[in-house]
Amino acid sequence: MSSRIRIIGGQWKRRLLPVPDSPGLRPTPDRVRETLFNWLGQDLSGWHCLDLFAGSGALGFEAASRGAARVLMVEQNPAIARGLNASVQQLGAGGCIEVIRADAARWLDQRPPMLQDLILLDPPFRAGWLPRILPAVLPWLAPHGLVYVEADHAITDDWLAQQGCNSLAVIRAGKAGQVHYQLLTSEPCPSSSTPEPSTR
Repeated sequence: MSSRIRIIGGQWKRRLLPVPDSPGLRPTPDRVRETLFNWLGQDLSGWHCLDLFAGSGALGFEAASRGAARVLMVEQNPAIARGLNASVQQLGAGGCIEVIRADAARWLDQRPPMLQDLILLDPPFRAGWLPRILPAVLPWLAPHGLVYVEADHAITDDWLAQQGCNSLAVIRAGKAGQVHYQLLTSEPCPSSSTPEPSTR
């Protein structure tokens, strides 16, 4: 373990969690996380959240700390997934956080959707993930659910439309260094799947 992340709000405020040393791992900075949870509101009680590229777990742990009822963390790298599980045990958070070691796109494709109030997307940059993964998460979004996206380029409504995600709209956006971060909202739209209801 070469670094740590600090939870900045909620029941585990100021707790430090170890982060495995892994090439390309890019924890969301404190300032960006603080902005995101100011946008969301500080209390996520009852929310169901999906962190599809969990990495350091900074976003998912922050959501759970602020009261989310369920946080699913999907991470493909086995060493990073083991580190996430160790942090879950350290926090005693097994009742609300589940770590799943899987490829994000394959995992979405292989199981029936479960409605999520918040989906967190911070995929590796310049790997073509967002055009693939954004359409795939649409059936997982609760009505008026939210999607947080970090990218190396700005996400606009026109860009979303080009990806076939017309039901998503950008409601907040910021930039920190070379990282663009955006909060998107969804409108109810027909789906061939019948997702399980959210308890939010």
